Order: sequence, then structure tokens, then C-alpha cells
Amino acid sequence: MLASAKTMDALKTIGLNKYERGIWVALLSRGTATAGELSEISNVPRSRCYDILQSLADKGFVVVQPGKPLRYLAVEPKEAFERAKNKVLEEAQELTEKLERIKKSDVIKELEKIHKENVKIIKPEEISGALKGRYSLLQQVGTMLKNAKKSVKMITSEDGLNELVEAHGDLLKKISQAGIDIKIAAPLNKNTESAYAELSKIAELRNLEDVEHIEKLTNARIFLVDGETAVVGLADDQKTHPTQDVAFWTKSSHATSKIFEPMFNLVWSHAKPYKK
Repeated sequence: MLASAKTMDALKTIGLNKYERGIWVALLSRGTATAGELSEISNVPRSRCYDILQSLADKGFVVVQPGKPLRYLAVEPKEAFERAKNKVLEEAQELTEKLERIKKSDVIKELEKIHKENVKIIKPEEISGALKGRYSLLQQVGTMLKNAKKSVKMITSEDGLNELVEAHGDLLKKISQAGIDIKIAAPLNKNTESAYAELSKIAELRNLEDVEHIEKLTNARIFLVDGETAVVGLADDQKTHPTQDVAFWTKSSHATSKIFEPMFNLVWSHAKPYKK
């Protein structure tokens, strides 16, 4: 293997598949090569090399040199990453503009009409599901916060509190200014001082640490909005990779107001104000 497993794994995280990683690293070791030469070095089937090299060229990792046969030039790593980053940003900007255009068009009205007409026949208890990955969890919490009308109640962990500020600090500030009551119970200590300083301006916080019966909840994550919607983390976020995190979401007012909110209120009554 030309590159270490750590390096190959790092390339995987930026979206290069197994063949793309193998071909690019092989090309880096040669500087310039034909598809046939790269197939021999990387053990990638020759029949796949051409489309893989074109994919790498599209992403900014390779330059195609015209001729017979075609030759390929490896782009220097830092420059390749810069090109790839710029392409991602351009594509994201392009997609954002398309989404904004659709939001302002008749298309969104038609889609919302279809959704509303069908939602009427669905029981609230049936509007629930699993959320895979920390990003999905935070996205769902963000949607709930945007739709909040009266109250937001949360139990969260150290990491969860810090992530909450990073992902939704501005949104929490906005809904607080709109009069939404926000209560957060979390471990409050030196690891969460920055988050506490930010959130204490817009929400009421209580400490879960060193309180009998509830100290084991310091890794819990429960998010409740208006007694109608809830997200419950099902994994320990300190022991689970963000991509493997799992949570449950429901729009059942029964489960939220009759089960989760009484649980939150019990925890809240035992938790203490934070004293530095």
C-alpha cells in the first residue's frame, strides 16, 4: 500500500471512494501516468480506471493530458484540496440558489398543499420516526425550535449543551426574544461555562450534577417543544461517533405532554441553579 490506512481513511471522509483513493495516491507516486499504468499500481480494474480518473478530474484532483494514449497528471495535494473545496462551495451556492427559487415559486405551494391534505388523515401518534446521526438530530431540533409557540424544555449532556449553542444559539436567542419560555437542565461545570454564559442570557438553566436521583441523567438528551413534539437521544453521545448517533422523534402530544414533560418537570424540580 502506497499510503497508510490513516491517510486512506482521511481521504474517505472527504468523499473519495475506494477506487478514487487508490488511483489518486498511485498517480501521486508517479506524477503522470496512463490509465493502464495506474491500473497495475493501484489494482483497480482497467475497465474502471477511465471513469474514475474522469471523476477525479471533475473534482479537481487530476488533470487530463490529451494524447494517445491519454495521460493523467496528479494535482499537488494542497492545491487539489483547495480546488475540491472551491467546487463544493460553488455547488452548494448553486443548490442554495435553486432551493431559494423553488421556495418562492408555485412549486412550494403545490407541495405544501399535497402535504397538508394528506397529514389530515394521519394520527399525530403516527408522525414519528428514528433519526440517524447527530446532524439529523440537531436538524430536527432546529425545526422544532423554529415552530415553537410557547415553551422549550431540554435535558442535555455536556457535549449536547455545547453543540446546542454552536448549532442553534442564534435561533434560541430569536425565539427567546419572541417570548418563548426556555428551560434547560444540563451538567454545568468548567466544560460548559462558555455555553452557560451564552444561554443564561436567554434561558433558565439548572444543574444536573451532584443531585441525588438525577445525577445519572447527565448524559441524557430530551428536547420538548410546546408539549407537542419531542426528540429523545437513544445513545450516549460521549461514547458514540456523531455519524452513529440515534434518536427518536415524535409529534405525539400524548407522549410529549403526558410522559416526557412530567419527567422533565420532576427533574427540573430537583435540579439546582448553577453556582460557579
